[in-house]
Amino acid sequence: MTEKTEIMQLGAKVLRQQALAVDDFASEEFQRLIDSLHAAMLESNGVGIAAPQLGVSRRIVIVASRPTARYPHAPDMAPLIMVNPRYEVLDATLVKDWEGCLSVPGIRALVSRCRAVEVEYQDIRGKASKILLKDFPARVFQHEYDHLQGMVYLDRVESNRDIISETEFFKQIAA
Repeated sequence: MTEKTEIMQLGAKVLRQQALAVDDFASEEFQRLIDSLHAAMLESNGVGIAAPQLGVSRRIVIVASRPTARYPHAPDMAPLIMVNPRYEVLDATLVKDWEGCLSVPGIRALVSRCRAVEVEYQDIRGKASKILLKDFPARVFQHEYDHLQGMVYLDRVESNRDIISETEFFKQIAA
């Protein structure tokens, strides 16, 4: 992909809509969307992305935990494309940690997420699959799943005092 794909920013209508299920796994449009999502995530140093972030209201997420400048301590996992995902909480222990979002640049916030989830989804060919995600990858999945529900991570912040600038965040993790 030669041109950078625009990531929708907070305020874009598509970020507040319930995403629609994918039912055509063979279309060129679907394949192009998968390629664009993956490229946009990598170009932006993200560890996950959801189709609504590219302006497409479809139930597709990619979880790709890996160490980046934005998440230096993230565990390494191969990018996982999940279509029409749904999940069950396996460990309801709430863990509060920092999150950022490609659609909400410049700020970070402390967000509580469940420690472990089991995700049922379809792969890019439509085949049913299941995976257990724990800790950081579970957080990334829940963050991306929220995008499919028309939510952003700031909707889950318990207090405005849990929101800081990204500049301040990087100072804190460097200390």
